Amino acid sequence: MARLSWVPFAFLLFLVVFTFTIQTANAGKEGSLRPQDCPNACGVRCSKTHHKKPCLFYCNYCCKRCLCVPSGYYGHTGECPCYDNIKTKEGKNKCP
Repeated sequence: MARLSWVPFAFLLFLVVFTFTIQTANAGKEGSLRPQDCPNACGVRCSKTHHKKPCLFYCNYCCKRCLCVPSGYYGHTGECPCYDNIKTKEGKNKCP
């Protein structure tokens, strides 16, 4: 009976590794976020700008529409085509 005590631990470890693998496989892809995840993702994206308020506003707007925020602080918009395709009237990128 004592030999079976590792089975629940092994199962729990498997679940944790499996869940982490699924989450990292979808990271940065379109639709990988939930609307409630947008403020945290945009907080990271806009953390190094001097214009935090407008950056957070437009990043959250774009994130809620696309459910994706590119990785990093700047660029990498190819990771989220929807995020990259939202333009202003002048044809510039709306999403930071």
